[in-house]
Amino acid sequence: MDHQKTGTLIRQLRREQGLTQLQLADRLGVSDRTISKWERGLGCPDVSLWADLSAILCVDLERLLSGDGSTNHTIGGNMKHTKFFVCPICGSIVTSTGNATISCCGRPLSALEPQKAAESDKLRCEQVEDEWLITTDHPAEKHNYISFVAFATGDTLQILKQYPEWEMNARIPRRRHGRLLWYSTTKGLFYQLI
Repeated sequence: MDHQKTGTLIRQLRREQGLTQLQLADRLGVSDRTISKWERGLGCPDVSLWADLSAILCVDLERLLSGDGSTNHTIGGNMKHTKFFVCPICGSIVTSTGNATISCCGRPLSALEPQKAAESDKLRCEQVEDEWLITTDHPAEKHNYISFVAFATGDTLQILKQYPEWEMNARIPRRRHGRLLWYSTTKGLFYQLI
């Protein structure tokens, strides 16, 4: 742990919360001199104070411990670059449009890397009036099915949850061109352009 970086971050976050050193000290049950010492990088909080300090400063504990003062910057705001995370325990789907640390069921999750679908893996997209009808021959078994289908354009992301043992018959509004993404529980995340 870099005491200087952590101290600088504590000072920055304390000021963002509109707190004086004395107010922060009172909330933590320490002296304002102790807060000053931390902020100058001459020491660090006792292990018993980290959780409370994290809550008071409204910052993730991991970020506080690392002294990482950077904030999430959007990646152009383009929904086509959305990152997908799937929990292997409960199957929850989480998305992020920027860098994020995601965990579920007590485990950290890594962003899935979408693979361009081979012709044999592509979903069928048929235009029906003003919608796309999405179908596939992919198995729909208890442990081998498509968990979700998503359609992303520059400014829109639509996700349709799918369930095991249900034949996939998804409909999405026909919009301009975008990326159709889907997650196979056995093969991973795929995409194709439509």
